[in-house]
Amino acid sequence: QVQLVESGGGSVQAGGSLRLSCAASGRTFSTYTMGWFRQAPGKEREFVATISGSGGHTFYGDSVKGRFTTFKDNAKNTMYLQMDSLKPEDTAIYYCAARDYDFLSSSDNDYNDWGQGTQVTVSS
Repeated sequence: QVQLVESGGGSVQAGGSLRLSCAASGRTFSTYTMGWFRQAPGKEREFVATISGSGGHTFYGDSVKGRFTTFKDNAKNTMYLQMDSLKPEDTAIYYCAARDYDFLSSSDNDYNDWGQGTQVTVSS
């Protein structure tokens, strides 16, 4: 079991940037895959990005490729999501999550522990 806390959300204009953080505690941070998901009102939860325990492998959802980057600092037990060129359709609550295994996954069913979420709002 791992505890996850997201931070860094806020309101920005289209074209702007935000960096989200996900601080982890409870088990060894470098040994399990983590992911980012988002959910807007009335919509299904959407895959954003996933990263391996080492930080050496990443995969992104089609809607954010080329604009978002996830990376991690294992010494700080923290994962980040750098969001650039933000669009109004990026508006959602963003969640970080952790798997029990070190394999990249875009399916929310593969993740065992979730943070509380942080709101990102992008205005036109």
